[in-house]
Amino acid sequence: MTSNDNTSLSPMPLIGSSRHHVPASTATQTKELAKSMGFINLFLITLPFAIIGGAVKWPPTIVFILNFIAIVPLAKLLGIATEEIAFRTSQSIGGLLNASFGNAVEMILSIVALKEGLIRVVQASLLGSILSNLLLVLGFCFVAGGLKHKEQRFNMTAAQTSSSLMTMSVMSLLVPAAMMASSPAIEIPENNNSLLALSHGTAIILLCLYILYLIFQLRTHVHLYADDEGDEEEEPILSVPYAISLLVIVTILVSVCAEFLVGSIEVVSSSWGLSETFIGLILLPIVGNAAEHVTAVTVAMKNKMNLAIGVAIGSSMQIALFVTPFLVIVGWFMGQNLTLFFHTFETSVMFISVLIVNYLIQDGTSNWLEGNLRIQL
Repeated sequence: MTSNDNTSLSPMPLIGSSRHHVPASTATQTKELAKSMGFINLFLITLPFAIIGGAVKWPPTIVFILNFIAIVPLAKLLGIATEEIAFRTSQSIGGLLNASFGNAVEMILSIVALKEGLIRVVQASLLGSILSNLLLVLGFCFVAGGLKHKEQRFNMTAAQTSSSLMTMSVMSLLVPAAMMASSPAIEIPENNNSLLALSHGTAIILLCLYILYLIFQLRTHVHLYADDEGDEEEEPILSVPYAISLLVIVTILVSVCAEFLVGSIEVVSSSWGLSETFIGLILLPIVGNAAEHVTAVTVAMKNKMNLAIGVAIGSSMQIALFVTPFLVIVGWFMGQNLTLFFHTFETSVMFISVLIVNYLIQDGTSNWLEGNLRIQL
């Protein structure tokens, strides 16, 4: 039986499929898992040193570098385990699993940073993840795919639906920015009760909007996310118990590495002369998205632009509509005043990025020149 080729415009793999052969041997599954990881396996060498270094209090710079590298393959493993579980569920449950764990690394890193009171790092990492997916990843997908296939087509309706939701989420960030700009008194955003109330209310609305999008994508308009590139035989590499065990173990390891990584940020920031904003905006998004970025470019070169756009735009939309408001609510219960207020420059950059993406995907085609326009931004 061939797999179901419904490919969503969020970073969700083929789901709802009843694949036949399942490897019985744990050794066989481990071997197949290693093959699917590819060269990323090499980064796993740093994992034991990263944990040991953090536990015995090695120099913060060493701890930061080791845990930074170690989280990259863990993010890939987390994605594989989630996909394998989603394959064996219904489309709705599979989509929900992927929506929940699609940005699990970013969520874990952000929650740990939020617990430490590094609110600026959290905001910068969220912004960096959105921009890197919208501009850098999508740009490279268009360039790599365009150079090989000259011009590529994708589902314009589904892509514009995701972009419209991204526009809505950016608009929700303009309101807090406008509120602070019009405030007669200069006040720290985290201490502004009106801003906090506005952020909490907006976060709840955004989460509801994301739930409605999942219903639209997985229930009422599944046909919009169908991939017509042809059926490919999908073979399982993990059994359900193996995949669940892998998911639990890797989540724990990511949490431990994130704790050590975030704990060394302040020292690394001062010793390297880097601001916490730079670390959150540039470095942390690389950790959780590196493997995902490689996957997006790879499928674009295979002329599967629906999936490539799904990884790029869909991941940005998940962060904007799900991860960001979820962290605001988590901060609310943790006593950390994370708000939806971003600096005017950051909000402007995000708005321009979404505007450019909306403009370039409106014809349902892509080429290498459009990709270069995104990368240059």
